[in-house]
Amino acid sequence: MNLTDARRLAAYNQWMNDRLYAVCAEIPDAERKADRGAFFKSIHGTLNHVLLADRLWMGRFTGHEFRVEGLDQELYADFDDLRRERASTDAGIVTWARGLDDATLAGELTYTSMVNPEPRSFPMAKAVAHFFNHQTHHRGQLTTLLSQLGVDYGVTDLIWLPEEATASA
Repeated sequence: MNLTDARRLAAYNQWMNDRLYAVCAEIPDAERKADRGAFFKSIHGTLNHVLLADRLWMGRFTGHEFRVEGLDQELYADFDDLRRERASTDAGIVTWARGLDDATLAGELTYTSMVNPEPRSFPMAKAVAHFFNHQTHHRGQLTTLLSQLGVDYGVTDLIWLPEEATASA
């Protein structure tokens, strides 16, 4: 993970979330919240978990701890609130990624895990890679749920990130 990768993945995260939330906004609330057998049960639950996890990791990265009861805690029951907070968090992630420097990425991240409350230390670059990989993992679950509903969510490939597609055209 280097600075260019971190900034590109922050932009990709924001782009994909904007697009997927727009698609999800067209789905009735009861359908978004219906238990579909996914790890976080529903579309809403999956969206909620990704926001919660992003805030946990950003708290670790910035030193502003984000506390929750559990990884499935519902942060926002109202979809519009969840969407607004997602957009705000994504803007913060982009700003944070733009402010990263080589020394920070070359450093260590130490934090206490929620799952097993023991101190953990990882190279910062590895933790940042995990952060962005975790988002993509759960967006993959989300796109499966959307596909099962017959919803077209469009292209999800990193190379189609608008600035990437334009640069290679």
